[in-house]
Order: sequence, then C-alpha cells, then structure tokens
Amino acid sequence: MFAQNALTGAKPEQYAQLLAQARALVAGEPDRIANAANLSALVYHALPQVNWTGFYFFDGNELVVGPFQGLPACVRIPLDKGVCGAAARTRTTQRVADVNAFPDHIACDAASRSELVVPLHAGNTLIGVFDIDSPVPDRFDADDQAGIEAIAHCFVASLP
Repeated sequence: MFAQNALTGAKPEQYAQLLAQARALVAGEPDRIANAANLSALVYHALPQVNWTGFYFFDGNELVVGPFQGLPACVRIPLDKGVCGAAARTRTTQRVADVNAFPDHIACDAASRSELVVPLHAGNTLIGVFDIDSPVPDRFDADDQAGIEAIAHCFVASLP
C-alpha cells in the first residue's frame, strides 16, 4: 500500500492519492508522534525536490522539533522568528518562494531555498506546524499548498 510507486496524474490527482495514503496511515492511531513520523516519511519520499519534511510542536512557549525526514534541524523556533514562527503566530499557511528574502528566516539547512509551512491547530489551540523545505526556488505552488494543507488537516483530525 505504501510502496514507493510514483504518483500519477496531474498534481491535484497526485495529492488526492497522497491524502488517501495519509488517511490509511493514521486510521485508528491516536499517537501524534507515530502519525507525525509516518506522515513526514510519506511526504518526504513522495514529493520530488524536497530536502526536509517534518513537524514542529508548540510547547506553550515555542516550537520544538518533532518527527522529520532530512538533515538535522533547528531544535527550537520562537514564534516571532522565521517561516515556521510566522505560520504558528498567524495561524496561516506560509508559502515562501525565496526563504532568503523572508524577514527573520532561520537557515537550519543552507541548501533550502523555498518553504511551505502549514499551521496545525484545533480551534484556537495551536498544536504546531507541518514544514516542507526545498532546495529549488519557488518550488511550491497553490496545488502543493492545498495538498499539504489537506494532509495537515488529516493529521490534526487523527488526534484525540
């Protein structure tokens, strides 16, 4: 079911396939670490031209790295810094074509050039963010944003 078969069709169809796999992975599993680990791996291996995929969880004060795929990451991110902090603070998805042009960007991996960060929240309660980096400038478009937001919602829905 989760073999590394290439996704087929146009990008929205590919994300529909990826979402179906994500739903199957989290079905019946309430543990956020287990689900975050599997979703990080799923997205990292499914999407081309990404170099980091993972979760940061809000500890009541700042974002703390959770399960991810890629090079070692920044461990803690204040809500007033970087793309992840902006997504968490504003509760809005941040799609950044050039991270070097983003104010207060935190360069955990100097190879990253673009970033997509989706906030994770249940109502007014901040859970964290789902973060994807790419070494390619302007890698993410509206289809990527919609697809990753759907996977992020799938993750939040899996939580007790």
